[in-house]
Amino acid sequence: MRDQLTFLLNGEPVVVRGVDPTTTVLRWLRETRRLAGTKEGCAEGDCGACTVLAGHLSDGRIVYEAINACIVFLPMLEGLSVVTVEGVAGPGGALHPCQQAMVDCHGSQCGFCTPGFVMTLYGDYMRADKPEEAVGIDETLAGNLCRCTGYAPIRAAATRMYALPQPAWDTRRYGPDIVAALTAIQHDDEVEISGNCRTMRIVATEDQFADYYAAHPEARIVAGATDVGLWVTKQHRELPRLLHLRRSRPASERKEEATWLGAFATHAEWRRSNRLGLAELLRRFAGPQVRSFGTVGGNIANASPIGDLAPALLAQGAILRLRRGEMRREMPLDAFFLAYAQTALRPGEFIEAVRTGDIDEPQMFAVYKVSKRFDDDITAVCGAFGLTIHDGDIVRARVAYGGMAATPRRAIAVENALVGKPLTRATIDDARAAVARDFAPISDMRASASYRLDIAQNLLIRFFIEYTAPETHTRLVGPRAAFGG
Repeated sequence: MRDQLTFLLNGEPVVVRGVDPTTTVLRWLRETRRLAGTKEGCAEGDCGACTVLAGHLSDGRIVYEAINACIVFLPMLEGLSVVTVEGVAGPGGALHPCQQAMVDCHGSQCGFCTPGFVMTLYGDYMRADKPEEAVGIDETLAGNLCRCTGYAPIRAAATRMYALPQPAWDTRRYGPDIVAALTAIQHDDEVEISGNCRTMRIVATEDQFADYYAAHPEARIVAGATDVGLWVTKQHRELPRLLHLRRSRPASERKEEATWLGAFATHAEWRRSNRLGLAELLRRFAGPQVRSFGTVGGNIANASPIGDLAPALLAQGAILRLRRGEMRREMPLDAFFLAYAQTALRPGEFIEAVRTGDIDEPQMFAVYKVSKRFDDDITAVCGAFGLTIHDGDIVRARVAYGGMAATPRRAIAVENALVGKPLTRATIDDARAAVARDFAPISDMRASASYRLDIAQNLLIRFFIEYTAPETHTRLVGPRAAFGG
């Protein structure tokens, strides 16, 4: 058992002891290390002003991803390589191409958000071997907000940085020396950090995780902290005991079986695998910073009525594998949500893996997220539809919605209106009327009850049109799944 954190900060090893485990990375950087370039904007993972990079080893190289320092707790950096805006420039203050491009394109106005944009661009620069392999500019910048420039000069900088010559010193954050330094601090020991009457246990394997949680069911699981982090920064909750599975392990080492996907995988990892055909939906999960650390299991277990993943998985017949110690059990996802923010998890039990029941069956499947903004926004209504057709009739239907009730929920009346009927507009109209029998949505800041009901009904029409008259509607992705906003 270790009582200290070890990670790299701008290439240098750092050892930390006796820190309050709910201290955010942002607070520690600014107040302890006096690295004030990283800014606090929203303190809830929305604006990206606090963006830093966190890198882990994968196949002998370091893979960096942007994260929100404002909600990630410091102990979650165990075994990672962290880069802040102070670590981007070269010797003597020579500007990196991502910085020089921002200067050349006038990408900064008030300047408050600029460090976050620079870090996002820097991470993209390090990931892309060639400009054409870079992630789309708008998607890359989706987790960073600016209220001055209108984004055009920043988007121009995102393109220009690849046209500038790569400095000879640029590999210092991902070259052999830093790989060796990061390799040297890797270990399989458990770590326990205590301070200010709070404790976080950081484990290296799922078996260690299961053993500790079974013995301490009162512990609060911290996976990506994309939700729990706000409990500290916004609600000032007391979290005396925390449990975290280290993120320094390569994704390839995380448990994934033939038909099961590990729930500790991040949204970014699930999206890259695209095993469930949800890549485009996952693109709209918050911003890249949240997807880098937020986990699939965490998104399901927090039981939010507006969690985007649950409706899609409900429509695919998802099964959860739950674990407590060495004991495991399986449960259909539609039996998992009991009430608002309440699930069927027992004390000391957690989601270990997820699979869909019918992923190999031919079916029509689509999921649509409706929100005020396309990127980095919370859902008003999310509708997911899975149909199996035989001889022109609907023989099986799974329809689910988020944002329509206290939990993500299947629309049983809608399903009954579809099964046994031909896929025609008349059938869809009957199903539209059934939506009101399944749901009585509420009004809130995101949408009124009547708007939600209208949208939920109209998404059925959209689904029908996209599959029966594709020439009249532009598909967003391939034939098995369509996603929209």
